[in-house]
Amino acid sequence: MSLTTNSFAAAAAAIALTTVSIANADVIRIDETAFTPDAGLITFSEYSLGTVNPTYNPVDYGGGAGAPTVTFGGYFTGQSLGGAGDCPAGAALTGCVIGTPTGPLSLDPTSPDTFITNDGANPTSPVLSGSPTFNGAISILFDTDIAGVGLDGGYFNAIGGTAITAFDRDGNIIGQVFNEGLGIEFLGLVTEDGANAIAGLQFSLVGAEPAGFAIDNLRFGTGDQIVVPPVAGVPEPGSIALLGLGLAGLGLSRRKKQA
Repeated sequence: MSLTTNSFAAAAAAIALTTVSIANADVIRIDETAFTPDAGLITFSEYSLGTVNPTYNPVDYGGGAGAPTVTFGGYFTGQSLGGAGDCPAGAALTGCVIGTPTGPLSLDPTSPDTFITNDGANPTSPVLSGSPTFNGAISILFDTDIAGVGLDGGYFNAIGGTAITAFDRDGNIIGQVFNEGLGIEFLGLVTEDGANAIAGLQFSLVGAEPAGFAIDNLRFGTGDQIVVPPVAGVPEPGSIALLGLGLAGLGLSRRKKQA
């Protein structure tokens, strides 16, 4: 095989891998700037300290017509807290959730409570904590499907120990995002195609986190309330098509030369 043929094959393989990775990406990581001003925002200062498993109707957070009602709990029906043999080393068992939610997605009323509390490590306190304080999982249910959701999580003292996991209405996992830094970090995701498919979100431990965790400034929105910037280094579908045509032309030119 000639050098030209090798180059052609390598480029074609690269396009195939890129296309597969795009097709298999269920969620895209986003930051808080991706949410437009009309997206939902809950700061947990709307209710008094000590409020347990708060329920937010659109009027409570300034949501418009069709905005979701948002409820909170420890985990979803069909799940449970993990035991010593189920959870990663260094993860508090009270923050580690196992099992697959049953559909339609719902919060388990017997799961540990969430509650609003002050947090001296968070500059925008109050926050929402799981049980026990700063060491419990937090699950969020939307009564209508959304495309993207994110929150300020922390205070993180380990990288990759905490994640947000998005579920659809049937309890299937859509995607997951892990913390990449220390301190307070925004964890956000949106469906890869911008479809309104997210019914719930879970904030829980997937690794070690020695100093506890809570959430604040929950943002959420439908596909038209989230603007996703282009991913650096990933060609847009139109660019992939043009590159494919170029490679096809290269192959045709080579065949003519051989003839």
